Amino acid sequence: MKILIYGINYAPEMTGIGKYTAEMAATLAGQAHEVRVVCAPPYYPEWRIARGFSSRRYAQEQRDGVRVSRAPLWVPSRPRGLGRLVHLASFALTSLPLMVRHAFWRPDIVFCVAPSLLNAPTGWLVARIARAHAWLHIQDFEVDAAFKLGILQGSLLKRVALAAERALMTRFDTISTISGKMLERASSKGIAAERLVRFPNWADTSAIYPLSRVSRLKAELGLPASSIVVLYSGNMGIKQGLDILAAAALALKDHADLAFVFCGDGPARSGVQTVCGDMPNCRIIDLRPKEELNELLNLADIHVLPQRSDAADLVMPSKLTGMFASGKAVVAMAEPGTELHDTVAPRGVVVPSGNAALLADAIRQLADKPAERARLGRAGRAFALASLSREAAFAALEARFAKLGGVRHDVTESFEEVENEVS
Repeated sequence: MKILIYGINYAPEMTGIGKYTAEMAATLAGQAHEVRVVCAPPYYPEWRIARGFSSRRYAQEQRDGVRVSRAPLWVPSRPRGLGRLVHLASFALTSLPLMVRHAFWRPDIVFCVAPSLLNAPTGWLVARIARAHAWLHIQDFEVDAAFKLGILQGSLLKRVALAAERALMTRFDTISTISGKMLERASSKGIAAERLVRFPNWADTSAIYPLSRVSRLKAELGLPASSIVVLYSGNMGIKQGLDILAAAALALKDHADLAFVFCGDGPARSGVQTVCGDMPNCRIIDLRPKEELNELLNLADIHVLPQRSDAADLVMPSKLTGMFASGKAVVAMAEPGTELHDTVAPRGVVVPSGNAALLADAIRQLADKPAERARLGRAGRAFALASLSREAAFAALEARFAKLGGVRHDVTESFEEVENEVS
């Protein structure tokens, strides 16, 4: 099949949505599909254009068997409110001519990745022009999250945004998302059950695996060989709740056997630096190259996944897959009834969101129980092998694609449907 993937984030971004979109494209290309991608230059999570790429020029490259077309965009230094919207709108605008050009390639599937929903109208339109299957894959419910986290405010704006989101989502032939709870939320927005697909994020269990030795990064970071490392690795954004983890680390600053490592970048990094930067048992480091990811994840004795309670089930943290695959213990913040809680609880430690004291206590208790850490690590690894493998995720996706084989939509009928609904 000919598959056109459309999303703002892509490799060489090493975290978040770009990582999964790039791995998906490469995997599909390896399965003999023709795959093209329209995306932006890499900028995440640092919120600055990566060296060797331009924010002002169109570019094209071949990467892992995939033809990648990059559209310019504006990247704010502080991604908040209006600045974030302008950032997303700039890519939606500059990517439009690339997408229209790819319509003449006649893809079978136009696969749009959200965030950002601002791209989705173009994706849907190009699918209809090409008479292709219009597929929207939701990694985050960005409209809900933006209002719950205070990025956007105002009751009128919220009503308009949610109405526009619903009108847009119901146009797509297929809506996929990464967890069961997120499927329920999509259903509550008016998406028919037959259009919904669960397509979870995955772990590369052959590349991420437990090491039989101490990670080399421990000595490189100047940490004592006997220290128990508490690791956070990934985007340092607003919804991650890193202020809570920083407060927990501060509460444990006199526990010399513990070492806290914050790895990543993003808007919240400066706050972590302010709270924890002077602690002798804390390291704040940049993301490591892809080839060092397993060393990084094996640096942890305890992985920590903070999470703001107001973002529960609007997002499912993608970093959790690597944590489990590494075979190390996981402490997460989540509320009962959320998918994050239900995923971690049988094979990790869960504490209520937003409570730094309880998080610090959970870390301290787990640090004192090496046998329990080992047990939880084995359980997490077993779960990753059984449920989070790339093979399992893509077998289900391929089965869905097979059902679509040869189906083409009539563009005239599609526009008539929209016109009738509007009138």
